[in-house]
Amino acid sequence: MAKTPSKAHPWHGISPGEHAPDIITAFIEIVPTDTVKYEIDKETGYLKIDRPQQYSNIIPALYGFIPRTFCGDEIAKLASERAGREIPEGDGDPLDICVLTEREITHGDILLQAIPIGGFRLIDKGEADDKIIAVLKGDAMYGQFRELADLPEGIVKRLRHYFLTYKTLPDEPAVMELAAIYGREEACEVIQASMNDYDAMPR
Repeated sequence: MAKTPSKAHPWHGISPGEHAPDIITAFIEIVPTDTVKYEIDKETGYLKIDRPQQYSNIIPALYGFIPRTFCGDEIAKLASERAGREIPEGDGDPLDICVLTEREITHGDILLQAIPIGGFRLIDKGEADDKIIAVLKGDAMYGQFRELADLPEGIVKRLRHYFLTYKTLPDEPAVMELAAIYGREEACEVIQASMNDYDAMPR
């Protein structure tokens, strides 16, 4: 009997794309209709349930990460330089990405091609936790955008509100800080830094 090929690990076994960081492959974990938060299990590569969605926040776009990226020393250094203060480390995860599309995509655990247009420099309890904002390649509505500043203001506000509040519990102080909103050029710098951090990871 022929041996069935094993599934590639979404973080380690898939390329970010030959044209990265200008066009990247993204692995999607969560879609807006999900009522639980899924995330990749770093050991096995399978999606796991991180937690039920406790409150009314709904992820406003496809959400996942860029394969073979890591938020480590270079991400922290870049965040420190741009924020003008010491940010000692990245969050130790693959680089997060939100992908905008007009299409209803009903489940995660998929790969897609995306074009980065900007990002949010978030600080999560002192750690750099960038969120790259991208558009689905070829999307009829969002595919025309190449800069975050060109998006309708309401979409940017929705994304910003989500990321500033999705970890905040009722009657507790906010844990996320938005240090900056940046455009396509800096988004590509962040992606490249995270790819460098991945290459520097101990194996």
